[in-house]
Amino acid sequence: MSTPERRIALSSPWIDERDEELVLEVLRSGWLSLGPTGPRFEELLAQAVDAPYCAAVSSGTSGLHLCMRLAGVGPGDEVITSPYSFVASANCAMYEGAIPVFADIDPNTYNLDPAAVEAAITPKTKAIVAVDIFGYPCELDPLIDICERHGLALVEDACEALGAKYKGKPLGSHGHPAVWAFYPNKQITTGEGGAVTTGDEEQYKLLVSLRNQGRLETSSWLQHGRFGFNYRMDDLSAALGVGQLEKLDRILAARKEAAARYSQILAGLDVELPIADDADHERSWFVYVVKLPAGVDRDAIALNLVGQGIACAPYLPSIHLQPYMREQFGFSEGLCPVSEDASARTLAIPFHARIPREDQERVAAALAAALEAA
Repeated sequence: MSTPERRIALSSPWIDERDEELVLEVLRSGWLSLGPTGPRFEELLAQAVDAPYCAAVSSGTSGLHLCMRLAGVGPGDEVITSPYSFVASANCAMYEGAIPVFADIDPNTYNLDPAAVEAAITPKTKAIVAVDIFGYPCELDPLIDICERHGLALVEDACEALGAKYKGKPLGSHGHPAVWAFYPNKQITTGEGGAVTTGDEEQYKLLVSLRNQGRLETSSWLQHGRFGFNYRMDDLSAALGVGQLEKLDRILAARKEAAARYSQILAGLDVELPIADDADHERSWFVYVVKLPAGVDRDAIALNLVGQGIACAPYLPSIHLQPYMREQFGFSEGLCPVSEDASARTLAIPFHARIPREDQERVAAALAAALEAA
């Protein structure tokens, strides 16, 4: 009887002895939350993205929610965002009673199409949540221009894009709030956790208060100056984050190298590979997503790969077609045709900083066989 092949995971964090050492130091210190490690993590992250201010939070989702507060989003307001993203990009507006409005995406970058954003603006529009999907920078300059002309707040969902650059500048360094996430499949991980960076000191002070139950800097522990949330990051998570940031350059380089190998290995297959960088856009590799030919049953291909021990995922379903979105807002097919087409054809394959070439070759061979069978 043949031995089943080893399963290839979809993602894997880079955890080493330095990370363990830093977490152990916090455990032994007895200062597990609101200690000195959180500020150290914030300092390193701010340096990494060239941002003046950084507030660590419990998740990327909580960071997006807090940015809706910064923008003054409230009931009845509209917030324009991408349908081709994780649901938090839209849910953050709904948490404040606002209505998500979906503008379609560019078929090559999968990011918001600025022309579609412009067309979606109404008198009720309050903010735009722009997503750097799969680590590829969104069209920041056109979106900033739209926001300035219409008096809208811009929030950048950079949760998948740590280390990416737009026109030579790191994402996070352009002044407006940018949100980061550190779930274990991201470029760096804190287990759970996120952060918001901004160039505005008043926004930063408000973030620090809101994430900590609305406490003011001068307040005692049980005095609260405003309605806030429990969105803090604990020191254990921050310690892991410090270790991760210490090797960020190595992680980003390794992910870039792994992506280049995939692009070489998959070059002969009938699939659309991720768009290459150009003069304005430098991707930070979060996932490696291929687009299958039109008419191919993506779900059957995925089932074939999983049956061979190769993890994969349909990145990404269109948010407006999620059951709760259909039910609450009446969204249906045809609203964002480019996003819907991508959602039917895109597939994330195993990818992380230390994926071996032999695993990538096995993935490519299995994908080729599955496409042939289809």
